[in-house]
Amino acid sequence: MRLEGKTALITGGNSGIGFATAKRFVEEGASVVLTGRDPTTLERAQKELGSNATAIQANVADKAARERLFASISEKLGHLDILFANAGIAKQGSIANTPEELFDEILKINVTAVFLTVQAALPLMRDGGSIILNSSIAATAGVAGSGAYAGSKAAVKAMAHSFASELAPRGIRVNSVVPGIIRTPIWGRNSTQEAGEARAAKLLARVPFKRFGEAKDIANAVLFLASDESVYVHSTEIVVDGGLTGSPSAVPG
Repeated sequence: MRLEGKTALITGGNSGIGFATAKRFVEEGASVVLTGRDPTTLERAQKELGSNATAIQANVADKAARERLFASISEKLGHLDILFANAGIAKQGSIANTPEELFDEILKINVTAVFLTVQAALPLMRDGGSIILNSSIAATAGVAGSGAYAGSKAAVKAMAHSFASELAPRGIRVNSVVPGIIRTPIWGRNSTQEAGEARAAKLLARVPFKRFGEAKDIANAVLFLASDESVYVHSTEIVVDGGLTGSPSAVPG
């Protein structure tokens, strides 16, 4: 098993990409702590993942919640080998119709909370560990109506490179996974179903494989970055988007 004896934290691990990754980690022998804000989906995740997973309700954007989370991890696991900073939101809005409060919310959850989660995890991270951040093709795809979200995900990619330089002396690898159009609940959660489907359809027309990705596709990439198979992979990005950004000329006519 590729993660046997490893300990991991996955934020936003109660659904979508986070849950699919937690499932793969447990299958590969890791002891996993997963967080989320929804107690119902957390309970469901805990039941499905079994005794090698611990679900903790926590909003990592909240300082007190983070402190409780990492105190609990210290008590239950003692240390961390892997951090997947996955929690985030994908709220949309045009330049004209994005209020300051929404812009602040997106950056607080997608950027500030990611930075502070890594900061809080470092005292528990063992040398030689792996930190994976979750970015998005939105950072470079130029999707209209996604300015705040795209900016937040570009910031995640930039932070990953800075973290990688700073943590290299400890042998801690820092990389990003960059999902494309992935079939997860986030599409319908932060916009109307119609708006989400319309946005997805525009992007899907640019995907050579002509299909949505699945959460497990991202989970498999994260598993590689978390495992010892990637011990010489550092400060880079794995794009999992079916060729949307890299091979646009391959789109069928």
